[in-house]
Amino acid sequence: MVDDQSTAPRKWYQALGPGLITACVVIGPGSILTSSKVGADNGFALSWVVVASVVFMLSFTTMAARLGVMAKDSPGKMLTDRVGRWLAMLVGVSVFFIASAFQFGNNLGVHTAFNAYVDFEYIVVLFNAAAIAFLFCFKNLYKALEKLMMGFVGLMLLAFAANLFFAKPQLGEWARGFVPSGLGEIDITVLGLVGTTFVIAAAYFQIYLVREKGVAKEGLADSLLDSRVGALIMAAITLMIMGTAASVLRGQELTDAGAVAEQLQPLFGDKGKALFCLGLFSAAYSSFLINSMIGGFVLADGLGLGSKPDDPWTRRLTAAVLLTGMGVALYVIKTGAKPVGAIVMAQAVTVIAAPLMAGVLLWLCNRKDYMGEHRNGPLLNIVGGIGFLVLLAMAWNTAFNKVLPKVKDWLG
Repeated sequence: MVDDQSTAPRKWYQALGPGLITACVVIGPGSILTSSKVGADNGFALSWVVVASVVFMLSFTTMAARLGVMAKDSPGKMLTDRVGRWLAMLVGVSVFFIASAFQFGNNLGVHTAFNAYVDFEYIVVLFNAAAIAFLFCFKNLYKALEKLMMGFVGLMLLAFAANLFFAKPQLGEWARGFVPSGLGEIDITVLGLVGTTFVIAAAYFQIYLVREKGVAKEGLADSLLDSRVGALIMAAITLMIMGTAASVLRGQELTDAGAVAEQLQPLFGDKGKALFCLGLFSAAYSSFLINSMIGGFVLADGLGLGSKPDDPWTRRLTAAVLLTGMGVALYVIKTGAKPVGAIVMAQAVTVIAAPLMAGVLLWLCNRKDYMGEHRNGPLLNIVGGIGFLVLLAMAWNTAFNKVLPKVKDWLG
């Protein structure tokens, strides 16, 4: 007897997953703090920047989804075959260092969310242990990850929407914020907002997620819909956080995500603070898991050690990212000192890695031997090309305004 469910065509919502997971890694403690600070400092005026950033992000997640469906090989294998192992290794090592250096921020986000209620500095040890157990205990890691991230997305939407409801934003002023203004005054605030929304490493990782999802060529349209849903969720959550800060925290100094929660308590009460901390924890822990997987998977693929969750080295190198981030976070929690060297190193590697990954995606997705009739069209190349130039501008800003001054201080 034939199983009707196995022969029935896949429903569109069954393709959801990779885009939602990508949204989870983009919405982390850094993006929550940046969105809150931008809202507190600029009100609703930079809402258009969020939309533009999400459009750039969507262009690259669209490319990644198409490549994940159409290509038979992993990105590392394709780069090795067409250019050489050196390029695959360069991408892998760069992404691994970025993920490791910034993983401590996700640890601190988890610590901040819990520290608002429980003063236990080793909470990050428990969560890293749970993450490593999750990594090695599930045979079908992707399926378990997808279900977990869907739960986190739901919690974030619920928590930040409730905060926005309490804030009662001025809708007329907010609508005017979607009209681009002050284009001649783009500063580091705008670049910071773009940088926490347009995360090219997350877009690149979507290739692996789509491949693991097992989307057939016939399901390409549904996979592209998944990318659009993920982009809409990124935009919605970022705008809700910014809108809350613009409504009730205007003009206040926000030093970290914990300070945002503390500032909301007098306005919304304990429930409002709890909701924000729930959203912060969901964002931190979901980003916590996926960020480490990006570093581990891309490096393993670049070294030719595997690109799937059931390959031993993908899990081992993911665990290495988790342990590195935990170690740095514990150092910060215990001493109060920021690991400036690690931050500068990550910034320096980002200068190379971000434009490199964007260029690789553009190049692979324009190759007829991989993409066939689904290679990039003119519109996607134009938007992706502008996004590539934005990443170059951000890399230039990072190199000359962040990395070089620190290096000169050390040498001086």
